[in-house]
Amino acid sequence: MKASTPVTKVPLRSPVFRGAKHLRIALVGLPNSGKSTLFKAVSSTAIQTGELAGTHRAYGECAVQIGLDEARLVDLPSIHSLNHLEPDDRVTLQYLLWGNEQPPVAHHEPGGPPAPFAPPDVIVQVIDATALERHLELTLELIQLGRPMTIALNMMDEAWNKGLHINVKSLSAQLGVPVVATVAHMGHGISELFTAATDAVREAACPLPQPASQHICASLQPLSRALNQPDIRTAFRIPHPFLLTQFAAGDSYIHDELHMHFADRLPELLALRSAAEQQLPRALEEELHADRHYRAACLYEAVTRHGAPHEGRGWRYWLDELFLHPQWGLFGSLAVFAGVLFMVFEVSTWLDSITAAKLIEASADWQPTSLLGVVSRAVTDGLIGLIGIVIPYMIPLVMLLVALEQIGIMQRIAFVVDRGFHHIGLHGGVAVPFLLGLGCNVPALSGAANATSGRERVIASLLITFVPCSARSAIILALGGKYLGGLGVFAIFALTIIVIAVMGRILARRQRDIGPGQVQEIPAYALPQWRRLVKETWRRTQDVLTIVTPLLVGGSVVLALLNHVGADDVINSLFMPITVWWLGLPIVLGVPILFGILRKELSLLMIYQALGTFEVGTQLDWVQITTFLLFLTFYIPCISTFAVMLKTIGRKEAFVSVALSVAVALLISGVLRAVLEVGVRVAA
Repeated sequence: MKASTPVTKVPLRSPVFRGAKHLRIALVGLPNSGKSTLFKAVSSTAIQTGELAGTHRAYGECAVQIGLDEARLVDLPSIHSLNHLEPDDRVTLQYLLWGNEQPPVAHHEPGGPPAPFAPPDVIVQVIDATALERHLELTLELIQLGRPMTIALNMMDEAWNKGLHINVKSLSAQLGVPVVATVAHMGHGISELFTAATDAVREAACPLPQPASQHICASLQPLSRALNQPDIRTAFRIPHPFLLTQFAAGDSYIHDELHMHFADRLPELLALRSAAEQQLPRALEEELHADRHYRAACLYEAVTRHGAPHEGRGWRYWLDELFLHPQWGLFGSLAVFAGVLFMVFEVSTWLDSITAAKLIEASADWQPTSLLGVVSRAVTDGLIGLIGIVIPYMIPLVMLLVALEQIGIMQRIAFVVDRGFHHIGLHGGVAVPFLLGLGCNVPALSGAANATSGRERVIASLLITFVPCSARSAIILALGGKYLGGLGVFAIFALTIIVIAVMGRILARRQRDIGPGQVQEIPAYALPQWRRLVKETWRRTQDVLTIVTPLLVGGSVVLALLNHVGADDVINSLFMPITVWWLGLPIVLGVPILFGILRKELSLLMIYQALGTFEVGTQLDWVQITTFLLFLTFYIPCISTFAVMLKTIGRKEAFVSVALSVAVALLISGVLRAVLEVGVRVAA
């Protein structure tokens, strides 16, 4: 009996926030705290923006996936304090208090609720770690709102460089609030931050009360009892400590609402406030402000130690500077991209020369004439083609990228390029499949299926078919490099990037179901583990044996039989509207175009056979060579790619991909052919 596969059990934290029960998270902070940077780091490909009611203060909102939990993240306008707010700033506070559920005291206000969505389940305050004391004053105010709260202690790298040592655990314990050290622009701590935020809601954990100093609390006791009445609580729906503080500090909004709704009690409340003020050395508003400043300073002193900036920066620091820095990270990504290209054009090409190329050379003289011999030769060619995909390109590339994932580099690249991929409706997590596509589109599609779901999987799969795989690149380099020069080759590859970007924008609009943002985890650096490396490589490449092999061999047999029965002229005639009329190519190139569906390398060999010479330049001019290369670049990659697409995105989208690639190939090659021919005539 076959042994059962061991199953790893992962504990599920409940309740799970999904669907209608999703979370709503509000980002709050002082200006320049990194709040918007954090929002952009996890935002979806489509951000909904608007203005808080009656103001010009913009907010951003989007869906975010946090593990199994779903949330709506709101980036609120920056705010300095919750006291004595201007009308525009007051609307931000009103959203934090009530969301779209106005209390009785606010029903008379024009413009309706401050925002068209529910109040936050949890507040995430973003703090600049280099100015902790100033930000803690706002923290003490936010705690009075009584909602679950989490603090992102941001810009920890800058604090570290300035010699500020902040005891995060101690700060968290004293506030009763989860505090997570983050470097938003480099992705550090973001995953832990949002996990802590969801856990705070799940555990209904509210911050520890942070009352004013004892002498202030004592003076406010009579006023507190007078305000803490059921009808006032119902009318305002504001936590009592915050309502008391606001009224004691002389907040004009609270005063006006009390005057409008509780005019008979206002004189008593004002008298009690005046009596409390007489017990204090300063005006009540000044005393409350000074006390809040003092308590923030005490907290700061208790959790912060000043020392010399760190000097012994290890290799982990410099690697993060290379791969996660907003500017230098692009150079790190390009370095990995260059490494993949080296693997494709050096290592993989060498492996191809000692595997598939040797087999092709050994079978070159076998030219059977009988039906059985033709079928046998076709099966052999299909298996050789399979070897040519798997050994040189698929296994080395997949193994390289899996190793980079285990090291932690690919996750950093995904974070850096995430914003760029947003422009084509995708997330940075598809960077790995796109890199795989430079070697072979087959494992790239499998990688995209593992990294994405829903609309993103469809868009990524459709776009990957336009990534020039090693076979298409080889044809471009072989013909373009010889007859068009380096500039011509560069132009073709640059055009593919432009086409992918444009098609991404178009497909993103077609797929209206906008996917959520992703909270990407930045793992610690680690050495690859060979057992996991081999196992994961096999998992990502096994589809070739189960899906691609039958279609590759079957396609080879069908095309060989067509050739055996002398269907060449028929095929060329059928393709005449494309080859001759639209592309301006010799009629004999119809067969190479058809056989390109099997494998692109066959197209190059059959071009030589169809034209009867290896010197293509004697039969085609540079415009025809450019046109043909452009068509092959965007034309259906190969039958293997189509087979994997059938499994990963379904029959409908797979055929859409075929139609799309044919249409794009015909449009671009035909239009550019006309443009180039006009240019030649004008130049002549």
